[in-house]
Amino acid sequence: MSQRYNKKLSDIQVYFAQPLEDWYEKHHRELPWRETNDPYLIWISEIILQQTRVNQGLGYYNRFIERFPNVATLASANEEEVLKYWQGLGYYSRARNLHKASQMIMADFNGVFPSTYEDVRRLKGVGEYTAAAILSFSANLPYAVLDGNVFRVLSRYFGIATPIDTTAGKKEFKQLADSVLDSDAPGLYNQAIMELGALQCVPISPN
Repeated sequence: MSQRYNKKLSDIQVYFAQPLEDWYEKHHRELPWRETNDPYLIWISEIILQQTRVNQGLGYYNRFIERFPNVATLASANEEEVLKYWQGLGYYSRARNLHKASQMIMADFNGVFPSTYEDVRRLKGVGEYTAAAILSFSANLPYAVLDGNVFRVLSRYFGIATPIDTTAGKKEFKQLADSVLDSDAPGLYNQAIMELGALQCVPISPN
């Protein structure tokens, strides 16, 4: 077993997180937003993938960032053009929110993507999951992600029967997600647990 974990991590973090990350390093999909720590690019990918499968979203992501490679180009574009590059993805409020949020970044943060959880959450269309994903993937900050894939992995592994869509369930899963997060490598851990849920711990016939 690797010794890279520090002594501050609990046993459950070591014995849950480490095998998960080892699996990820061997089996993860190569995706462009995983090859960068630019919060803008990670943000774009997360918004695209909110209601879109990875295989479908990849082409849209590449076209979108080719035209809008940074906050400034997105903010200065007109909404009609932004929607044109979103055409086919549906849920057009996502594109409108991206556009408005980019203008907010230019106006309120001098064109620099915000670096704190509170400020990222202020952006139009950014919820708890998206803020945690952006900050853990771009800056390795210790925020645990919670999406459908993560809920499924945690509920099955730890035998949790509390419904996810209840107040008690949300609280229980949030506490658990925070407690098992690898504080040494939160970005890697978050990618790993999401990937396991997407590829193996699937809703039907997991393998």
